[in-house]
Amino acid sequence: MKKRKKIYSVFSFLLAGTLCLSMAACGGTPTPAEDETTSSAPLSGALPVKALQPKHVDENPYMAKSDANIHHDGYNTDSTDEILPLGIYPEINVSFETTNPNASPAIYFDNYGHAVVPLLGGIAIRDLNATETKTLGYFSPMQHDGGGYVIQSSYTFLDSKNRVVCPTSNNHVLILRTTEEDGSVIPEFEKVLDIDIKAAAETALGKELTQNLLSVVFDYDGNLWFATGGFRIYPQRQQQGVIGYIARSAIDAILNGEQTDLSKAVFVHELTPGEGAENGIAASKDGAVVLTNQNCYLLRAEEGVDVVWCTPYESAGAKVSGEGDKTTGGGLAWGGGCSPTLTPNLVLFTDNQDTVNLLALDMKTGEVVASTPVLDDLPEGYQVAVENSAIVYDDGEGTVSTIVCNWFGAGNAGLADPNNDSSIQSYANIYDTNWLTKGNSMIAPGVERVDTVKTDSGYEMKSIWSRNDLSDTSILKLSTATGYIYGYVQDLESGMWQYIILDFATGETVLTMDVSNKYGYNNMAIGMYAGNSGNALYCPTGYLELLRLQDRFVYLPEMPYRKVDLDQAMRNVLSQEKFAADGGLGDVEGWLNTITIENVHPNTTVAIRMKGISGETGSLKLYAYGTDGTLKEVPAEKWHIQTEDGETPDTLSEDVLYEVHMIVEDGGDFDLSETEKEIKISAVLGA
Repeated sequence: MKKRKKIYSVFSFLLAGTLCLSMAACGGTPTPAEDETTSSAPLSGALPVKALQPKHVDENPYMAKSDANIHHDGYNTDSTDEILPLGIYPEINVSFETTNPNASPAIYFDNYGHAVVPLLGGIAIRDLNATETKTLGYFSPMQHDGGGYVIQSSYTFLDSKNRVVCPTSNNHVLILRTTEEDGSVIPEFEKVLDIDIKAAAETALGKELTQNLLSVVFDYDGNLWFATGGFRIYPQRQQQGVIGYIARSAIDAILNGEQTDLSKAVFVHELTPGEGAENGIAASKDGAVVLTNQNCYLLRAEEGVDVVWCTPYESAGAKVSGEGDKTTGGGLAWGGGCSPTLTPNLVLFTDNQDTVNLLALDMKTGEVVASTPVLDDLPEGYQVAVENSAIVYDDGEGTVSTIVCNWFGAGNAGLADPNNDSSIQSYANIYDTNWLTKGNSMIAPGVERVDTVKTDSGYEMKSIWSRNDLSDTSILKLSTATGYIYGYVQDLESGMWQYIILDFATGETVLTMDVSNKYGYNNMAIGMYAGNSGNALYCPTGYLELLRLQDRFVYLPEMPYRKVDLDQAMRNVLSQEKFAADGGLGDVEGWLNTITIENVHPNTTVAIRMKGISGETGSLKLYAYGTDGTLKEVPAEKWHIQTEDGETPDTLSEDVLYEVHMIVEDGGDFDLSETEKEIKISAVLGA
């Protein structure tokens, strides 16, 4: 068993502690008003921008262009190109839940930016930033469809028309229309497709299925692939399962209100009894990738299911805590618990052997081109089960980085009961009670980054860093815009639940934000989600609070008492192509900042805090969008750039936090709001 040198040190912990104190004073938030009124105020400990190349994911024309499922895309990368907080006077804000039995989990976004979340066994579009989470529109099986089933939200996604595609607990797949053509939310979603997949699959197979529908996804031709299974499929139980698809032609016919013969449109591949899927399906231009408890498949629709390749892998089977272990729960899957994640050239997943391995398969052939043990240097008394989807980042230059996280202990050991239906997605069925009530002391530690590198002779894997002091169940997220990994963990000494930010390159903890030491503030073993505003990282808690980590990157220097609504302040990556097409000259510098301020004076100065900008101050220009949708240069007398203490620098450094001050007139050239006494600006630097 290999041993690796741990990267964390006294220095890293001191660094993290310093940052925490400088920004949050053990969870408190500095008051921006104090910062603007005195030059001796403490400066922000904002992190430097370490932007990576955007993720390499081919756009699926049948899925929403936004982060459209719980893994952000059809490749299941768990990475986003959206901006996430950098510790610029960070705050933790909250939306209280008054309707749902838990805070909103499984968040994804449509093309209009609406947040789609589970609600009372159904699905809803909700305002997640309101003081009390507000439902704008929804579909409830109980209220709108006679009841008898719930929507399986974990593997629901948004299609290119902003419709919700969702599997159900009664083995149907639904497509729900949620918005009008102008983007307005329909109060009661319209069911536009309802197919009993299990019944159709049984007809195509010619025999009964004893597994339930688990997950669905569109391939790049719009065929709807499905897989049966559950979170734990025991081979010895000999349950009959299938993988298959519904042809796009049948889906289009149903959506157009036409009759269709499903017997000619549903195709299946029979699995060996005892084989079944335990995770979501991934899809790329090469086809659909399904990981069962025994094999990994690449499948294509060719007037039937074409098994391009089938690659078996080894597993030690279901893992549960033993006598004397420091945990009481277990893992979820019998096989590899990690959903398959794709790059244009590789399929990556973990097996479930006693020593867990990360496997990389060639997308074209299914050959295992590289593998290595992961999380194999834990203290005694801990097992490994990688149940959360791994982060996979392809830099486009021959290196694929995979971040795996140990999940062992959070799973309900009762899943081993022969009468247990592991396809039921309920907290009581899935999660260990001791973890829910006692926190991360009841799960095994371990987070590791492994790089798969393309060489002249093939591929090789190497461990970049490993952390044995972190126990995490929150599905870590990578922001390519910032270059950091984001998580939600518990400090085991203090019991404090915290947002945590790790340096992607080194694995070091560079920021923590305290939440609470009450056990109810666990993340319910459900993933965090990156918002699409460039300034929100959501995390549900067991205390009916949906948290969001945000940067206070904008303020009003003439009115320091007034806090700008951070939910009306957005940061987005503006590509060079878009910048030039919209009228910008030179190179785009920094991010596009879009801010709405209410109840303003005729002339108002808006200060935008920025990091990661460099060059000569005199070479910079500020551009802002006008009402015609084009970028125009802001006159020099209406803006300037300064340091936090008010100095005007000649040369800018990427490591310094600067402020861009812009004077905006209500109803002026750069005011995008038609509402009186409300200003909306959208500005970006150019060089």
